[in-house]
Parts: sequence; structure tokens; C-alpha cells
Amino acid sequence: MTSPQTATGTFTQAQLGTLTLIGWSGEHPHNGQDVAFLLVYSLGDGSDGPAAGEAAMRVALERSGLHIGGAPVRADETPGLPVKLLVQAGQAVLTLPHFTAQYPARPEWLAAAGEQGEVQAMFATRPWPQGAPGNPVTEETLRSFAGDPEVIATSAHCVLPVRSLG
Repeated sequence: MTSPQTATGTFTQAQLGTLTLIGWSGEHPHNGQDVAFLLVYSLGDGSDGPAAGEAAMRVALERSGLHIGGAPVRADETPGLPVKLLVQAGQAVLTLPHFTAQYPARPEWLAAAGEQGEVQAMFATRPWPQGAPGNPVTEETLRSFAGDPEVIATSAHCVLPVRSLG
């Protein structure tokens, strides 16, 4: 298998490992309205271990036009950004050049996403093996990972418009 080449580095799809998507809704700290959130992360089970997976995730996100740290990229104000969110039939489908992930959304998440017309997405470079599909993720566990200042600072952030087929 060949490694894609970029100015910022190389990686293979296998180094990314298992990529997972989890969503929740909650009150936005600045305006008090319900907001839909998505967290994208690797389990750290890539072919060359968690450290290589973290580096691979950084390269993949940068290639997608998402920058690590800093202010969120607004997809609706960034022409050509290859990051898309489709919400249809109770599912949220997130597509980037290097992966597609699906989230079976809860009614409160769908309501917040529909009301706001957008979703706040965080793409963690730091692996989170505790968030493996099938493992119960409590609100406290999710908050401890997604709210960790180091995780936030080493993630890419994006505001995605909600799109549907209808």
C-alpha cells in the first residue's frame, strides 16, 4: 500500500484505525439554545499504534481543510471544504475525503440540529479507545474526554450546515 504525500506529511488509511462518531445535544454556553454536537475520533487501534494514528489524523484533517486548534471553520463560509453532513431518516452521515461515518441520532439531537440548522463538530486527533462502539459512554465519560482542554486544543473544529435529501 502506498502512502499519500502532502506537504504536511504522509499517512495510510490503516494508520487512522477505527474512526467513530458520537453525538449529543446541550445548551450552548453563549446563547442558551440547544445545540447538536458531533465528536469524531479514532480508537487508536491503527496499524502503527496510537501515536502514529494521532499524527495520521492530523494530516487527514489538514488535507480536508480543517486546522488543528483555533476557531471553528464554518463550512457554509468555506467554498470547496470537503466536509459534509447529511441528516436523513434519523441518521447523521458525516463525509470527509478519508472516511464516512454514520450516527443514529437521538430525537433531541435531531431537534437541536433542525432548529439551529447547523451542528458543532469536533475532530479529535487524540485517540479515545474508551469510546469504542458497544461500550457504554456515560455523560460524565463523554464530558471528561470532549471537555478536556488538551483534547479541545488538539482538535479541529467545524460548524456544519444540516443538509437533507428532501
